[in-house]
Parts: sequence; C-alpha cells; structure tokens
Amino acid sequence: MNETELAFATIAEIAGLFRAGKLSSVELTELILTRIERFSPKLNAYITVTHELARKQAKSAEAELGVRGKRKTRTDSGLLQGIPISLKDNICTKGIRTTAGSKILRDYFPEKDAPVVSRLKLAGAVLLGKTNMHEFAYGVTTNNPHYGPARNPWDTARIPGGSSGGSASAVAAGLCFGSVGTDTGGSIRIPAALCGIVGLKPGLGRVDVAGVIPLSVTHDCVGPLARSVADAGILFRAIANGDEGEGVCPRGSGARKLSKLRLGIPREFFFDVMSGEVRESFDAAVRSLRGLGAKIKEVSIPLLAQTENAGNRIAWAEASHYHQQSGWFPVRRAEYSEDVRSRLEMGMKVSAVEYLEALDQRRNYIAQLREVMEKEAIDALMVPTTPIAAPLISEETSCVGKDDHPTRALLLRLNRPANLAGVPAISVPCGFTAAGLPIGVQFIGAERNERVLLEIADIYQRSNPFRVPPNCKV
Repeated sequence: MNETELAFATIAEIAGLFRAGKLSSVELTELILTRIERFSPKLNAYITVTHELARKQAKSAEAELGVRGKRKTRTDSGLLQGIPISLKDNICTKGIRTTAGSKILRDYFPEKDAPVVSRLKLAGAVLLGKTNMHEFAYGVTTNNPHYGPARNPWDTARIPGGSSGGSASAVAAGLCFGSVGTDTGGSIRIPAALCGIVGLKPGLGRVDVAGVIPLSVTHDCVGPLARSVADAGILFRAIANGDEGEGVCPRGSGARKLSKLRLGIPREFFFDVMSGEVRESFDAAVRSLRGLGAKIKEVSIPLLAQTENAGNRIAWAEASHYHQQSGWFPVRRAEYSEDVRSRLEMGMKVSAVEYLEALDQRRNYIAQLREVMEKEAIDALMVPTTPIAAPLISEETSCVGKDDHPTRALLLRLNRPANLAGVPAISVPCGFTAAGLPIGVQFIGAERNERVLLEIADIYQRSNPFRVPPNCKV
C-alpha cells in the first residue's frame, strides 16, 4: 500500500498488516501524525494533538503485537491494538486538556479518564488527540469561535456538521482510523452524513456516558464515527458496556440474509422538508436495498410530529440546568459564544410544566414507536439523515424548494426522533449532490438492536463503498 491507501485502509486491513509483520503501529502512527500536520491547518479538525502520547502508545502496542516477523511473541489482546484514533474534546482524558470546545474549560485537565477512554486503552487504541467540536456540543455546525471552525474535507468552505464535526472531518480526511463522539440530537449522524462517513448512535445507556461533559442527560449517547460500517462495529464492540457489544458482527460474517429483514419508511414527518437531491439519493438507496432482497414498506407513526418540540424542550431545560449547576451560567455568560448563550437563555425559560409535558410526549412516542415496529415486524426504519447536504460555514438559513429554513433546525430535524426514543441509529453514505457533496441514509433500530442495524448498513455499504475526499489525497 502507498501512503494514501494506508491512511484510508480499514481497521481490519491494518490489523492484518500488523499480524503479517508488514507494518508497525509506530510507522502507521507517524504517517497519520504527518498527515495531521499537513491537513490540520486547512481542516482544523483537532484542538489538541497528543504527539508524544501517541508515539508512546504505538511503541507499547508494537511490543504487544510482537517484533515484526516474530509472530510467536505477540499477545494482541485488544480489538484496536495499535490503531490510531481520536476522541471528541468533551470526553475526559486524564492529564490531557479537555475543553468541550469552550473558553470556560480552555485549561481543564481531568484527573481521570472517562470509562469509555479506559475501554479504548484496554482495546489497545493509540490516541492521536482531541477533536474540534461545537462549543459544549450545543450546535450542529462546529463553527467554533474559540478554536476556529472545523471544515468539511469535501469542500473546506462548508461545515462538517456537528457537534462532533472535528471527529467526522478527521475520519473522512484520513487523519485517524476512527473517532468516538457524542450524539444528543444527531451530533454523530449529522457530521457523518455531511462528511461521507459512517456514524453510529447506540441506544441509550449502551455506552457509558460518565466522564463526558453532558448536554442533555435524557438524550446523551457516546458512539463511533468511522469510514466503514465494519470499523464502526469494531469501535462499538470496544466501547460498549460490559458484554453489550458481544454478538455485533463487524463485517457481515454470519449476518442474516437481507431478504429476512424488514425495513419501514414512515409516512409522516421525515419527507415534509427535503432537497430534491437528497430525496433522489434516498430513493436510489431504497431501490438498491430492494434489489438486494430487502422487504420495505410504508408505516405510520403519527407522534413523530411531536418529536421536534418535545426534544427541544427537554434538551434546552437540561442543558441550562447543568450549566447553572456548574456555576458557569449565567455568571460567566460573556464567555459563551452567542449561539450557545442564546440557547441556554431559552432553556431558563422552559417551565416545569412544559418540561414535564415534553417528558410525557416522549413516553407516548416511545410506546407508539415500539408498538408499530412490533406490529409491523419492522427491524429498522429507513430515512434520510439530513434533508440537505453540507451548507456553507456562514449559511444561517438554507433554501429548500421556495422556502428558507434555519440551517440548524433542518440538520437536527430528522435525527431527533432516535434520540427522543433512546434507540440506536446509524448513518451511512448513500450518494452525492451535483456539486460533489455527500448525502447520508439513516437506519433507526429497535431498542438494544445495534447488531441488526450494523448488518443492514454493512450490506448496503458493500455495494456503495467509501470514496476519498478529493482535497485529502496525498
């Protein structure tokens, strides 16, 4: 493999090269660190790069894998042994600056690792650094005023999405082999779709969120971003609680036949506001899966219409409560960016009655979603991930049809339903606009059923493989 092929190889391919003695973790880590130095000024995907820690961990991984050619000496105990990855900068790392993309935490160095970091270390991962993000994970653009905007590798004038925008940009550009981000209203899936990669939001509680600076405790999830579904499966297995990841099949081996899986397309909500190019790509993805044998039918979930309002009220109130408890808001309001400050102010105005009503709406929606999926024997819903492709960094509103819509609301719109229900969801690339911007398709599963989502997504992606962004080729 040349440098580009190595940088964009899958985790399984790299692991095979390690085991065959054809590549060392030290060599690979140096290659990716060099790429970060080359592309980071353009993409601004990282806030902190942990050069020396990465080199130290790579040497340790190489020792565990065994000296090249001496395969009898390797211990190879981890799923990610020697694989360079990144972390979103709201995940606490012992002794490594964790800013949450904020001015307030600019000099915060946690005293211990978040449990998800401990699991990654146990799996043998090499940490390259902490990625750029929307301030306090409270937005979808990663247009960060404190550390500069992260940029989309497909077009650096455009956003990578957010709030895990730096993670998605780094993965798409070959600046790591995977990343771990957070998702409260689409913060993994939105940037995955806009950057042309895979993003998995596990079900609520499937990955430990302790040690992660929260946004909304009812919705917060931690999950992987990767270039392939198989890699996302490997990362999920490494970070899932206890044996939650057991049985997840990272590359379709032993997966059930697609002809035995049933997908549902909701009649309501998802297609009300959508660009023509996104709809065309989605329809093509439906035809592709039907051609592969999937059974797809329309289903009705009327309470989807309430998810946007209910999700917003819960998130607004919980975010403001956390920042107030932490002693930051409103005392240090001047240190917040304008967009985050305005949302925290909105959260302070949510009444107790409105919050409780939103929780009631959430419970009713969860019950209806569960009933529909069980009654219709649906394994997953199939919907677009975002109704538009990546907007320009300065684009506060986006035109769909003849109407202008707030960009933030558009990007959140199709992702909030999975967060409100606490069910797993995955975004996979499904096409490109005429301007060459990626489009994503989303599969939303039943509770505790990440395995089936990964099987469906893997089958689909193998017929629609990942492309390298043109700006990021060596």
